[in-house]
Amino acid sequence: MPAPLADRIRPKNLDEIVGQHHLLDPGKPLRKIIESGNIPNMVFYGPAGVGKTTLASFIAHRTKRTLYKMNGTTATTADIHQVVGRLGTFEAPNGILLYLDEIQYFNKKQQQTLLEFIENGSITLIASTTENPYFYVYGAILSRSTVFEFKPVEKEDVLLAVKRAFRFLSEEQHRPIHVEDGAAEYIATACGGDVRKAMNAVELCVVSGEEEPDGACRVTLSSARELTQRSALRYDRAGDEHYDILSAFQKSMRGSDPDAAVHYLARLLEAGDLPSACRRLMVCACEDVGLAYPQIIPIVKAAVDAAFQVGLPEARIPLADAVVLVCLAPKSNSAYCAVDAAIADIRAGKAGPIPRQLQNKHFDGADNPKKGQFYQYPHNFPNHWVAQQYLPDELKDTVYYRAGENKTERAFQGYWSAIKGRGKK
Repeated sequence: MPAPLADRIRPKNLDEIVGQHHLLDPGKPLRKIIESGNIPNMVFYGPAGVGKTTLASFIAHRTKRTLYKMNGTTATTADIHQVVGRLGTFEAPNGILLYLDEIQYFNKKQQQTLLEFIENGSITLIASTTENPYFYVYGAILSRSTVFEFKPVEKEDVLLAVKRAFRFLSEEQHRPIHVEDGAAEYIATACGGDVRKAMNAVELCVVSGEEEPDGACRVTLSSARELTQRSALRYDRAGDEHYDILSAFQKSMRGSDPDAAVHYLARLLEAGDLPSACRRLMVCACEDVGLAYPQIIPIVKAAVDAAFQVGLPEARIPLADAVVLVCLAPKSNSAYCAVDAAIADIRAGKAGPIPRQLQNKHFDGADNPKKGQFYQYPHNFPNHWVAQQYLPDELKDTVYYRAGENKTERAFQGYWSAIKGRGKK
């Protein structure tokens, strides 16, 4: 069975590697390191299909080191020892470069075993991860490695790889491949910066291409659209991309940008993640609109209920209504700030006994010189309010809630200031 196109077409020099200009353009740091031949231990951090494995293979070839590849999901400690056992043999005369993909799946003990061999220089490690290495990689390995962040490849760069792939397949199959206008551009755009996905799409387009009378292969725009459908979507519900999209979704609503918010809603829904979209939408309605337009909370809840009732794809309609409404509504985080300040006091140990007048009625012991609860029922007083202490003595004059600068809260504030002012006279 032939290797995937992405493996067969791997670049033979740095200039053939598309994207990562911030690392590999002439004069950039990683390029200088590679050209020096003095390769340190490195961690490549970034999404899938952006050249991490390709670059590791190139480095091994350039430095004439034996490349061993492992995957953190399947490799064991015994596998590491087996690789190290080949040092000094004819299998690895110039040393070993170990490429460990998805290092975040190695547990702490496995990473400590790896540390022993990279510390004494037995092997050179290039680890890759799609997750933030500062959260998932053992600190001792990070301190002995240089971290390089890889970014999604721009569509202009992917297009270069796509065109090169069609030429490569044409030469490999010894026949012309005619690519309809717009097909290569569509693949480059739809892959979402993942060159490996683009290569897979190119290969599928050629395999399923229309054969012309002269034996040439014809790749149509319609087949490109069909075979690359939804491939632009980067989404892993347990990974960084998941939380990045959710963060962008909520921050766009908070920032009152309906276009951006609807865009991120669409990405969540295209990934089928209806629950996360609904949860963030409800949180944003309460946290960021809040008391500036308190009616929004039941409105958004009704939209979310409707979305779950009708399901996808129709769920997009009530959710889009709610998202745009949240974006356009006035904003206030006054209640959110108030409860967070109160929680901070509780965690700091500031609480104290409940004031006697607020307690559930208890029996007063003989040692209590002033018996009785003395609670004043507000409804028995004008305007349904009476001055009395509600906070514990330790927090008696603490202010948690401060009215936001919006007409709803200002109206409430004016109303209660007038009433409480009269009540204190």
